[in-house]
Amino acid sequence: MTDLKTLESDVLAQVAAAADLSALDAVRVAALGKTGSISGLLKTLGAMSPEERKTQGAAINALRDAAATAIADRKAALETAELDARLASETLDLTLPAPYRRKGSVHPTMQTMDEMVAIFAEMGFAVAEGPDIDDDFHNFTALNFPPKHPAREMHDTFFFNPKTNADGSEGERMLLRTHTSTVQVRTMMSQKPPIRIIAPGRTYRCDNDATHTPVFHQVEGLVIDKGIHMGHLKWTLETFLARFFETDAVTTQFRPHHFPFTEPSAEMDVQCDRSGGEIKIGQGTSWLEILGCGMVHPNVLRACGIDPDEYQGFAFGMGVDRLGMLKYGMPDLRDMWSSDSRWLAHYGFSAFAAPNAASGLS
Repeated sequence: MTDLKTLESDVLAQVAAAADLSALDAVRVAALGKTGSISGLLKTLGAMSPEERKTQGAAINALRDAAATAIADRKAALETAELDARLASETLDLTLPAPYRRKGSVHPTMQTMDEMVAIFAEMGFAVAEGPDIDDDFHNFTALNFPPKHPAREMHDTFFFNPKTNADGSEGERMLLRTHTSTVQVRTMMSQKPPIRIIAPGRTYRCDNDATHTPVFHQVEGLVIDKGIHMGHLKWTLETFLARFFETDAVTTQFRPHHFPFTEPSAEMDVQCDRSGGEIKIGQGTSWLEILGCGMVHPNVLRACGIDPDEYQGFAFGMGVDRLGMLKYGMPDLRDMWSSDSRWLAHYGFSAFAAPNAASGLS
């Protein structure tokens, strides 16, 4: 029989001499592992007489407990020493400036759209959305566009190749919507009046210059109810513009115009100052066209299943990108699509600056 006292002394000495956690684990395996010295003693108990087993069993178990306790204490001491060493070598000076990290920003177009939605929401308008890819009926026919209207041509509208029917004939030709009026049509066909919505979203036209891009953003509005007239339209738009430009000095005028989907139709101008290379809203004696509007044409109401003898309505549409240019002094619409990080850093907005008409928008 191994001298238990000698074995205990050897194991405890090895535990105390372990310089790191890996060395300590090797001592643990050598003593308490499946083939360890102390584990081997426990296996010999089966061959002993009951009297010997009682005496030797208690002694071997006491040896095992002593070794396990010593290993646990040594492990705790080594972990503490290791942590202290790391803390000493990884000292952090909290007075040093934090490393610079680039921050993203909200694109001016999205900020402007959010501002517009916030204002109209507080005026009682709901937000409606629809697909960017639509058909001829929702984009043109239901909106009273004549069959030969120029907007139906390839030079003004992005058309997809026609679908092919099962019999091989040419099917329906889809398109990228040229206005969010398609959402107005879908809303009138799916909801009963009264209706009061805005339809923000992307639209697409074959156009590209300093004030037009092939992809642009619109917010259109629609109100359908009994007794609606141009006075309601005028008040709605003037109230919106005063809140959007954050000045009560906005002066407007309406000029007769023609849109297939409204009758009468008008373009709305705002008074501005064009001197000095900047456009200043609410000042000067110049005028700037800012949106189109009018009373919903009876043919549009009929196409959407609404009786024009019972219900009337007004509609309007304005370019989000253009309004953003006017409010925030951006000279060229095409810069919005340039992906120039310097431009975005200058004109972008903090993600925490959520628009709220009650507490200021910009």
